[in-house]
Amino acid sequence: MSYQSLEEIVKAAKTGGVTFWETILMEDMKNRQVGSRESVAQMRTMYRVMKEADASYERRKRSSSLLVGGDGGRIERARQKGMLLSGDFIAQVMEKAVKMAESNACMKRIVAAPTAGSCGVLPAVLLTYEKQFSERENRMIEAMYVAAGIGEVIAARASISGAEGGCQAEIGSASAMAAGALVYLRGGDDKTICHAVAIALKNLLGLACDPVAGLVEVPCVKRNVVGAVNAVTSCDMAMAGVKSVIPADEVIDAMRQIGRAMPESVRETAEGGLAATATGIRIKKEIQQKHQEELEKIESAANPS
Repeated sequence: MSYQSLEEIVKAAKTGGVTFWETILMEDMKNRQVGSRESVAQMRTMYRVMKEADASYERRKRSSSLLVGGDGGRIERARQKGMLLSGDFIAQVMEKAVKMAESNACMKRIVAAPTAGSCGVLPAVLLTYEKQFSERENRMIEAMYVAAGIGEVIAARASISGAEGGCQAEIGSASAMAAGALVYLRGGDDKTICHAVAIALKNLLGLACDPVAGLVEVPCVKRNVVGAVNAVTSCDMAMAGVKSVIPADEVIDAMRQIGRAMPESVRETAEGGLAATATGIRIKKEIQQKHQEELEKIESAANPS
């Protein structure tokens, strides 16, 4: 994408007399040399894959490590029983965020938005919004373009990689994308979109990437909830007129600097943070032992005495 900042996108939209999402649509058409129908069709396919992943969630399915699975179903049941304090909208956002992230850990089909580890944030927010407000799918596709434009700028100015920038680059970026998309759906202007992005990203600056046993499971799945709920509250603040003192592009730059300053041990190496706790180390050893036993069984079957 030729745009290196959100400010450039906002200016281009204003100059062209179009919306934020249309600016990103035209950029995609230009970059990939496709027509608007082809571009929109591809975005619609990605959105529908999100829907399919949510609908095909299996509450009994567990990841191979057995660390992940079933929590989405637990939240769903608690929501249906009225046990949750957060209200139905946020409860559904939580539920869908966990379901999507668990499906990823269980090797089911998802959309990396922007990464597999943060795949639950954007769909949790958008699918819940569509259902709760009976929104037209075409409007949801437009919101996807808004999210995509935000994600492209973050990737260009900073990073969306946990290994490079910590979890702030994954969950933080996804949260910012979802916050901006929500503002668009709520009728906010381009400047309000940018304020929501800045607020969402600021809230998660410095978030470490410290996966237990090196798996995108613990604490990754539950962080999708944090990112999704943060997106909703950031949208609400921006729509209420709350402005970010630091412009969104500068917040993205700050995320890049923080990511570079982070020790390697908390950048997806599984050497620090939660991964280095006593329980984290124990789980890693147990998984390694299980893996070794499985390899020995395979070798034994292949080479019978």
